[in-house]
Amino acid sequence: MSGRIVIVGYHPKPGKEKELDTLTRKHYSLLKGADLVSDRTPIIMKAKNGTVVEVFEWKSDAAIEQAHTHPVVLKLWEEYAAVCEYVPVGGLEEMGNLFSTFTPFE
Repeated sequence: MSGRIVIVGYHPKPGKEKELDTLTRKHYSLLKGADLVSDRTPIIMKAKNGTVVEVFEWKSDAAIEQAHTHPVVLKLWEEYAAVCEYVPVGGLEEMGNLFSTFTPFE
């Protein structure tokens, strides 16, 4: 079974930008430690409105399902819920361009 690439947008709640950045820095390594994502290096960027956009690869559909019951992932998702809203990336201003450009995540 091949992997599943996902693109997700995290828009920080007011005053929670630093906390979101911290979570984003550890997101992939936690998923990797749980053996849920591939070795493909994630791409992380920021939109003009502060939304963090992440592109990463789940190992499989089964890995996605496993994430919904994995204690480490569930705790991580709770932390994300405290600092951001998940947003569809299609609604970002940048996505209206033929070549969508973002600021690299540092």
